Amino acid sequence: MKKHIYFVVLSFVFFTQSVNAQNNTEIQILTQKLHDFMAGASVNDEQIHDDFWAEDLIYTSSSGLRFGKQQIMDGFKNQEESDPAAPSTTYTADEIIIQVYDDVAVVAFKMTGVTNAPEGDDITYYLNSGTFLKRNEKWKVVNWQATRIPNQ
Repeated sequence: MKKHIYFVVLSFVFFTQSVNAQNNTEIQILTQKLHDFMAGASVNDEQIHDDFWAEDLIYTSSSGLRFGKQQIMDGFKNQEESDPAAPSTTYTADEIIIQVYDDVAVVAFKMTGVTNAPEGDDITYYLNSGTFLKRNEKWKVVNWQATRIPNQ
């Protein structure tokens, strides 16, 4: 009987370690995906947006507007060639929290947007959260919420 209990406990420990290792791998993948997205969004990379957002995305913007992936992608069609002298914004993600639940992950982070302009940098902060769903071995965002943090 003691051997049976020992085997059950040992099996549970190995299973838990295996799940934790898998979650750590997924967290690393999602963290890299988020950083890649921030870099791509900083240069208006259409492909990075297409790869990041799921077709059935629900996006709630910091201004209170709700829309889907199609509206985001349509913005690239109407985009004119950017003026090299126009201010550009660079986005970064910090204070990242990721929780993985099998094929669903919740990602929350503080986004910083730094707009470089001749009169000086303008810095804006947001608290963002997203729900990722893993389909066909690829993580994509199905829900996104952006909240602008008032000037600090």
